[in-house]
Amino acid sequence: MFGGFGPVIIGIIYWILSECTDNFEISGFEIFLGIASTYLLAFVQAGASVFNQIEHWPLPKSTLIHFLTLFAAYSVCYIGNTWIPFDPKVLLIFAAVFVSVYFVVWTTVYFSVRAASKKLNVRIK
Repeated sequence: MFGGFGPVIIGIIYWILSECTDNFEISGFEIFLGIASTYLLAFVQAGASVFNQIEHWPLPKSTLIHFLTLFAAYSVCYIGNTWIPFDPKVLLIFAAVFVSVYFVVWTTVYFSVRAASKKLNVRIK
């Protein structure tokens, strides 16, 4: 449903870069690669949610597999598109930001689902 937002966001980012950077140039292939990458990331993001639905897996296992899948996809995409350089310092910063954002989003979703479950359980009783 929200897959169309990726190309809009990348368009906004390219526009901001063109306004803030002297002699900003981007090829048609780079634009295509950016758009295709955002769709691929949306597909991987949606597909990775299946790991959280495998009921016989413990929560730490499903969370770790989900995290590793997303981290690998985003890392390859960002490096492949040269959105971040292949530099150890930059990769470390990227990893730290990714882990932090993942933790905040995961924690928010976890407690939201937990609160909703408690409300439903109270109604059932």
